[in-house]
Amino acid sequence: MFDKCPGAANIKTPTLKIKRCPECGAEIEVFSNDFSAICKGCGFTIYEDIDSCIKWCKYAKKCVGEEVLKRYKNKD
Repeated sequence: MFDKCPGAANIKTPTLKIKRCPECGAEIEVFSNDFSAICKGCGFTIYEDIDSCIKWCKYAKKCVGEEVLKRYKNKD
């Protein structure tokens, strides 16, 4: 058994990724709990495909909280 849920770790404690804008090449900071980010260089929106067990786990509400769970379920 895990002490902490590995599937929700990047949602509870976000990590930062740097991506390149496909339009202008500028760097875009994207956190692991963001659905999208906007390029500061040109305004282009990139979208992240967040795949997590909180979509189906019966303990998700307890794990990440009701507000976060609603946000992820309303995304689809």
